[in-house]
Amino acid sequence: MADEASLYRAMVADGDDPGAPRRVHVERRGDRAVVTLDEPDRRNVLSAPLVRQLRRALADLDADPDVRSVVLTGTDPGFSAGGDLRMMDAAINHLGADEGAADIWRWIRREFGGIARLIAGSDTIFIAALNGAAAGVGLAWALTCDLVIASDRAVIVPAFGRLGLIPEVGTSWALTRRLGYQGALAYYLRGEHLDAHTAHRLGLVQEVVDHDRLAEAADRWCDRVAAMPPHATAMAKPLLRACADADWGEAITLEEFAEPTCFTTRAFADSVRSMIR
Repeated sequence: MADEASLYRAMVADGDDPGAPRRVHVERRGDRAVVTLDEPDRRNVLSAPLVRQLRRALADLDADPDVRSVVLTGTDPGFSAGGDLRMMDAAINHLGADEGAADIWRWIRREFGGIARLIAGSDTIFIAALNGAAAGVGLAWALTCDLVIASDRAVIVPAFGRLGLIPEVGTSWALTRRLGYQGALAYYLRGEHLDAHTAHRLGLVQEVVDHDRLAEAADRWCDRVAAMPPHATAMAKPLLRACADADWGEAITLEEFAEPTCFTTRAFADSVRSMIR
């Protein structure tokens, strides 16, 4: 029974296998990095190697104070097809083991959720660049990013309902805040694919560009981050995320406590003095 009770450990071992092909590629360019999911023949499905490699890559970038923005994208033709059906089948077959669904919970929380928490909790600005279809947990990670931009070939795929799943890994939070409760429920029940322009109209993405210009558009957002003092974006991100769940009184109090710190920075002092000269 020991082997039967360790599905989570088995998936971690599979993901960490040194012989596994590289499924995630990182390109660092000064103050920014591009992280690419790379298993195109399976539409960048979230296999164990891809998930574990992605988590390590993002943790390394988050720990580097010189990296101020990270672009998350996929190798064409898709961003990510979401969860690996083979892994789901293994989990279903494992439900009779000692820990039952708790073993699946560990993977969802520690691996899928761990990546989402890293993105949300980091001071680094994360930009999802949707180059194609985004579904399931891949979509959840994109919606967790601080900005989402899309090529005109991008498609938002609500795959969880037809699989008998609920919105997952933060998707329910993201959808209700962008669409409202009724809009989020309608999206879930319809199960319709949304093209990039419809997603933009609904507020799920902030910009739609020609497919061949997606990397250029993502880089422009990195330029905007780089143009601001480092402390400004690092402080604004957690502030705005906290205020998304705060009432007006809580939000203004958070701002009042955060703002004086900005006054202590060289960048703020230099800006003020340059404007009054």
